[in-house]
Amino acid sequence: MAVFDIQPIVASLNAERQAWRTSQRRSREPGGREFPSPQAIEHILEAFKGILFPMRLGPLDLRQESEDFFVGHTLDSALHALLSQVRLELRYQRRHETLAEDAVEAQAIQAVQTFAASLPAMRRLLDSDVLAAFQGDPAARSVDEVLLCYPGVLAMIHHRIAHQLYKIELPLLARMSSEIAHSKTGIDIHPGAQIGSCFFIDHGTGVVIGETTIIGDRVRLYQAVTLGAKRFPLDENGKLEKGLPRHPIVEDDVVIYAGATILGRVTLGKGCTIGGNVWLIDDVPPGTHVTQAKFQGAATCDPAAEDAAQ
Repeated sequence: MAVFDIQPIVASLNAERQAWRTSQRRSREPGGREFPSPQAIEHILEAFKGILFPMRLGPLDLRQESEDFFVGHTLDSALHALLSQVRLELRYQRRHETLAEDAVEAQAIQAVQTFAASLPAMRRLLDSDVLAAFQGDPAARSVDEVLLCYPGVLAMIHHRIAHQLYKIELPLLARMSSEIAHSKTGIDIHPGAQIGSCFFIDHGTGVVIGETTIIGDRVRLYQAVTLGAKRFPLDENGKLEKGLPRHPIVEDDVVIYAGATILGRVTLGKGCTIGGNVWLIDDVPPGTHVTQAKFQGAATCDPAAEDAAQ
């Protein structure tokens, strides 16, 4: 005798799914997945980390004399796996359109080819990030320790991959990639953020970098820094306007210390330093040092003292 009567629950869940699919104009044709898989993306990212850094993030038993064989074999497999996920995203993007399957296939292949061609430049940028972390942290004993252990470097590996996916107009795959790093490191970088070379996030937990942020070269952030938006404009229908520049521009050689919050489309000029726990909603000229204002005077709860002061 069954302990649980599950059939009514299964039927009710089916009805809720069908109502959602109808309201969202989703396909009701039988078939497989309609959109990419986070589990598949995580597996693909692990492969690309090994491709980019085979002797440190690749298989345990890899030897230098077989590096190229490993990279070639893994790259071919990873690109085909990525192609499958790209097809799903493109179909998802075009789900309300009538588009020939061969057009989707051609677009998917072109996107993956573009991504593959970006890998050498991506490795070069990541090398600059690793060196920036090693040179910027007196506790770092080697570049290998930085690559293997530092959450800021892991977040940047994911971001460099996610940003390339974002640039080739695969925002869902890009966001999945960045959120995997977010869940592992506590560092939240939107894949749309543009970040220059030699970027270092020290400690990292709680860092937030918004979609339209632009960061120059040799910039350093500490934990709990927010590069966010100040307000969210609405359109004539009362809905959020998407894609507007709403996050900071951080020029070259800027340092932002722990807990600082910079909001809106403000510019932090080249070489400036932003102190810990500073709240900024205005531009900062190049070379400026910004710290918290010192508290002047002593607080009092004595009404007589307040009257005397007046």
